Amino acid sequence: MTLARTRCITLLGVQGHVVEVEVHLGGGDHGVTLVGLPDAALREARDRIRAAVVNSGEDWPSGQIVISLSPASLPKAGSLFDLAIAGAVLASTGAVPVDRLRDTVLIAELGLDGRARPVRGVLPAVVSAAEQGHRAFVVSRDNAAEARLVPDIEVTAVGSLAELCGWLRGEELPQDPEESVPRPREPRDRGPDLADVLGQPVARRAVEIAAAGGHNLMMLGAPGTGKSLLAERLPGVLPRLRPEEALEATAIHSVAGTLPSGSPLVTVPPFAAPHHTSTRAAIIGGGSGHPAPGWVSKAHHGVLFVDEAPQFARGVLDSLREPLERGEVVLARAAATVTFPARFQLVMAANPCPCAKPGPLCTCPAGERQRYLSRLSGPLLDRIDLKVELPPVSRAELLADRAFAESSEVVAARVERARARATERLAHTPWRTNAAVPGALLRREFPVEPAALRVLGRAMDLGQISARGVDRALRVAWTLADLGDRERPGEEETAYAFALWSGRTW
Repeated sequence: MTLARTRCITLLGVQGHVVEVEVHLGGGDHGVTLVGLPDAALREARDRIRAAVVNSGEDWPSGQIVISLSPASLPKAGSLFDLAIAGAVLASTGAVPVDRLRDTVLIAELGLDGRARPVRGVLPAVVSAAEQGHRAFVVSRDNAAEARLVPDIEVTAVGSLAELCGWLRGEELPQDPEESVPRPREPRDRGPDLADVLGQPVARRAVEIAAAGGHNLMMLGAPGTGKSLLAERLPGVLPRLRPEEALEATAIHSVAGTLPSGSPLVTVPPFAAPHHTSTRAAIIGGGSGHPAPGWVSKAHHGVLFVDEAPQFARGVLDSLREPLERGEVVLARAAATVTFPARFQLVMAANPCPCAKPGPLCTCPAGERQRYLSRLSGPLLDRIDLKVELPPVSRAELLADRAFAESSEVVAARVERARARATERLAHTPWRTNAAVPGALLRREFPVEPAALRVLGRAMDLGQISARGVDRALRVAWTLADLGDRERPGEEETAYAFALWSGRTW
């Protein structure tokens, strides 16, 4: 046989495309030609695969070898094609039978000694191939647990090219300790406890409201008042990810190469905290060559914490506006357009002035303070549902607050009940949280009593709130009603929601 075929996957973002790997053996001088829009890493596969074949005890064919990756118009990137190419080369020489190769997708990198190495993006690759009807996969042992998260497929784990050849010849593979589908390990606790943040009852309440309704949060306060502590504790009071959300979050972290060791499935809402020197490509995604997911995608179904927000470049912060509205990032490149999901809760924190000294110690003039906070654009702040100020805390306030600070477990139980009420109310819609409901549908299908709109009506007359701001305040009011086990928000809820949206608590 001089022609053999196998299959692999190429990824564009988190979307996989099945690629047919064809190998043709011809006469003439020795050489390997690789066609089909390969990137630099894939071009290097020729020498890597030859060494792996020879060091696995197999013969490398003589003559001209042509390797075609089809469809040829689709860009191919990465080293995940190594195992598929090596299998097709050996099948073309007759060294291994082709029976098991015909309907199998092979995904792994090869070392020079023939070891099968793990690659990024196995979960989205297997999901995409399964959606296209493929049911048999061969991956490296280190990727097997991740691949087996996909139901109704057969995953064969190999540790080397030699094991693949033995399996193709009908031999038994060495015992795989991960034969069964991995069960995600539930964390023993919820991480840092919300009760540790003392002296900030309003801010703790804001974190609870943000978790219950999926709202964005802005915190203003001097250093040491607890802004970062509160942001880090928000994932601990959020509900655990539903199965479909967990698969989406895991797929992104698989592509990014940030899956935690020993935990193939992300079950806890992710927490992403980029540094203020991060570029727009780092935040949104992209980069040279193959586009990579940014921080907004790594926070998908979780929390994106922007600490020291005024220190970020204004263009970087404004680039968050589109993902906040659409829940995804679209990166257009000359070769292809890549889409990454990015539905996250935004939490921003800022000092009130450049010097960040509390109270009377601050010497910044009023104009300097205004210029500092004006780095946060109005359109971005308009997308923040909750704005709270964290004042400096005295020793007496810390001691007095010990009796009232609730643990993350207690708060999470209230959040769970509030989300259940919202889910039941929104059952006939595509949305599950109050923050996600469009304004038009909110006003049409979930009207509130006229008395509850008085505060917002007066604020609109005075130019203190925009029409979009009214919608956001109403969403917060519905969350307050859910937390209070009320059928619909009243004047008290809408007044407090307006205070939180406008920053009147500052």
